[in-house]
Amino acid sequence: MPEDTSENVSFNLHLVSDSSGETVTNIARACLVQYENIKVVEHFWWLVRTPGQMKRVIEGIKHSPGLVVFTLLDHEIRKQLEHACRELHIQTISALDPVMQAFSRFFERTARSEIGKQHILDDGYFHRIDAMHFAVQHDDGQSMQTIVEADIILIGVSRTSKTPTCMYLANRGLRVGNIPLVPGITIPEEIASAPKPLFVGLTRDPKSLSDIRQSRLRIMNDDRTQEYADLDKVRDEIASSRRLFAKYGWPVIDVTRRSIEETAATIIQLYNQRNTSAL
Repeated sequence: MPEDTSENVSFNLHLVSDSSGETVTNIARACLVQYENIKVVEHFWWLVRTPGQMKRVIEGIKHSPGLVVFTLLDHEIRKQLEHACRELHIQTISALDPVMQAFSRFFERTARSEIGKQHILDDGYFHRIDAMHFAVQHDDGQSMQTIVEADIILIGVSRTSKTPTCMYLANRGLRVGNIPLVPGITIPEEIASAPKPLFVGLTRDPKSLSDIRQSRLRIMNDDRTQEYADLDKVRDEIASSRRLFAKYGWPVIDVTRRSIEETAATIIQLYNQRNTSAL
């Protein structure tokens, strides 16, 4: 591997999977974000399940040598890759081996090698699909008559990442809706006081929010009043939203420097804590 990490040098990363590639990609990218100023060229090899398919993968690795990270359960296919990479003096790593080995020791039994087991169409899968439908139907204040059936309701002014956070949570199987806070429009008391959902307020630094709204207006070529992005108006909206959150005692998350995943993780933690304390 080259030592120079200047902008002119790129590193090849081969991600190999016998399934959809979602697992190995998520693991690799979770690690890559910890390295700044590194240019990586990702090579994706999905659904690799036969010797012929693996042969094409190996040819690709020969053409663009680099680190190989894989999730392969078939021992023969895996041996084919590892043997070829040894001959090419290319490093390989199995993304799941350390965890699988720890589980085997802990459970005192050997894992089944069933490809795509995590993607099986079980009850959990259909539960997530139902949650996704719910999130779409209850996005941005839609279907207010049934939003109280949600597990979680996100409240916040425009551009506080409500929709993407809802979709992420829905993919985790949670029924989530969101309600935008619009100046001059109040949330009905029967919704704000509903006992079932966990209400979470989302907020953002006013300057950051103003910049995001200005960018949005430019991209959309929107002719709406500039009050939407005016910093003083944005400050008023944020202050008003915080008063509402305090009135009902809702937990508040500042999303200014948080990724969607980090915001969602905090919400899941709040949701689990609430359910645990209710037992």
